[in-house]
Amino acid sequence: MSSIPSQTQRILEFAVRLAQEAGRITLEHFGKAPAAETKGDGTPVTAADRAAEAFLRQRIEAQYPQHGILGEEYGESRPGASIRWILDPIDGTRSFLRGVPLFAVLLGVEIEGWPSVGVAHFPALGETLAAGRGLGCWWNGRPARVSEVSQLRHAAVLTTDPVLLLEEPLRGGWERLAREAGLVRTWGDAYGHALVATGRAEVMVDPVLSPWDAAPFLPILSEAGGRFTDLGGQERLDGRSGLSTNGWLHPQVLELLAP
Repeated sequence: MSSIPSQTQRILEFAVRLAQEAGRITLEHFGKAPAAETKGDGTPVTAADRAAEAFLRQRIEAQYPQHGILGEEYGESRPGASIRWILDPIDGTRSFLRGVPLFAVLLGVEIEGWPSVGVAHFPALGETLAAGRGLGCWWNGRPARVSEVSQLRHAAVLTTDPVLLLEEPLRGGWERLAREAGLVRTWGDAYGHALVATGRAEVMVDPVLSPWDAAPFLPILSEAGGRFTDLGGQERLDGRSGLSTNGWLHPQVLELLAP
């Protein structure tokens, strides 16, 4: 076996370093009640979001000038590139603003159109979850695996905001799923998906998800032995929703959630 790292492995190692360095930038602002502006989509943004994304873009462009970049705060550069980085400098900005430590720096990398690398770094928790296609999923340096729970009555089901799931057309499906679950909690945003990938929960339902929110989790869940799809069951980043499970429960959850 060759000792030369593959392209995916090299990108993954670089992405982990970047996410952790960007995380240190966010921690400079965390817990200090930073000022926030409201963007056109109604979500908040802070100087920490912008500083972290600017840092990430600068580093990626210096290392891989031919790669494309799509970021939540500064849009897209080099569309059509064969390798594209997808950035969310602070996932869970509302948590960040309140001093809640469940926010994340998210990096995903598409290679030839397929999500191949994912990193979710939680700066205030000191947790890093990272995966590369064919390279496994790693949680703070040790293998990450989903749970083997195969019955919903023993499963922890998570979401970010249950109010969104109580609106039509999702209300009936969410109520069915919640009744079947062993535990329902709102350990949400990226941390919910990370909990599924590390076997600490079984299902994470995200009714509203942007590509930069979803980008790391298809490779992370796949390499951890689980599944990530949109709520229609498609493995995609632009489905505007997200469902992470341990794999065993995925078909049943999709069936219950269906309008």
